Amino acid sequence: MSRPPMLELPQSVRAYRLPTARGSFAVLDAGDARRGTALLVPGFTGSKEDFNGLLEPLADAGWRVVAVDGRGQHETGGPGDESAYALRELAADVVAQAEALGTGRVHLVGHSFGGLVSRAAVLGGAGPWASLTLMSSGPAAIDTGQQERTKMLLDALAVMDMEGIWRAMQELDVQEAGPAGATATDPTAGPAATAPRTVQPGLDEFLHRRWLANVPELLLVTGRQMLSEPDRVAELAAVELPKLVVSGEVDYAWPTAWLDAMAERLGARREVIAGAEHSPNAEQPAATAAVLDDFWGSVERP
Repeated sequence: MSRPPMLELPQSVRAYRLPTARGSFAVLDAGDARRGTALLVPGFTGSKEDFNGLLEPLADAGWRVVAVDGRGQHETGGPGDESAYALRELAADVVAQAEALGTGRVHLVGHSFGGLVSRAAVLGGAGPWASLTLMSSGPAAIDTGQQERTKMLLDALAVMDMEGIWRAMQELDVQEAGPAGATATDPTAGPAATAPRTVQPGLDEFLHRRWLANVPELLLVTGRQMLSEPDRVAELAAVELPKLVVSGEVDYAWPTAWLDAMAERLGARREVIAGAEHSPNAEQPAATAAVLDDFWGSVERP
């Protein structure tokens, strides 16, 4: 899972529940929108805190940035009903969140599985979108090797509680850890990750607490979605919207060669963040914020 680069938020960041037409969602909100507004959608097993390192630099650059816990994630919560987490439902939530911000056009950013949700939101034909950024999120189902890790997690969810799975994953982490300690809690983390882990007080406790707060039905449904997601790049290419594909130098869920080809098919801008892997938002937040600032600025300029 993504490891937030910081847990203590700047005083300028506001944490609250955003009311929408589809319920309320826990968000982190920073900035005054003088240049525009962005909605940040986290990935599988992630949360709004994965974007902590982006909030202050983007707010300082003049953007309002709102990171959200989706339905069933972390502090938002959700029902124990698998049908509530179908991709079309999560996409409709994203549209409702953007509309509830009340600032007009919104730059949409989806990380990992959040990119699949964001893509579905755009393809649904609704939403006040100014641009779409797919961050470490690929054209279709995840790579074969990572599918095996996801299937292991789905099998465990069928027979174990969340605490039991957490303990098993920690044991697997110790056995499989590469130079950076790849995490079994995220099937998108490869077995030989090279980006250094962030070391900060309270991080392990936060990750544990966040994991337990996930609704198991969300993980079941979205895990299956990552195994079966069809290639919808041609559909997305037909949508006249500025697009950015950004990733780290290495990605074990959707290899960077796949992302290169997807960007070309989309006619999208392509950016690679040096020193980052699957979570450039958390691993290299300053460089990632600079790329987003430049991209959004190019969209907003007359």
